[in-house]
Amino acid sequence: MTKTQRILAAFALAGAAAGLAAPAASAAPISPLTLPDLPSAAPGMPQGATPSSVQEIGGQVSGGLNQLNQLMELPNQLAPVIAPVQPIADLAGGLE
Repeated sequence: MTKTQRILAAFALAGAAAGLAAPAASAAPISPLTLPDLPSAAPGMPQGATPSSVQEIGGQVSGGLNQLNQLMELPNQLAPVIAPVQPIADLAGGLE
């Protein structure tokens, strides 16, 4: 038996073992999804520093993502302003 055949046999054996173990694992009951506990404010933090619900945390994350998206669109919004001076900037960069 060559080394390649031994490796293939090992993979086949591992696959067969996984196939036999899969039905037993899928028979396990599904545990319900639980939400994490809300964080508590550290001493000395302002009153509004602690979120009151998971939805509030989601809203804050969504707001931050919207700001990031606006920042990603900034080059597209500045293109009309940069386009007229682009040839001059290219020439200045080529002189170095």
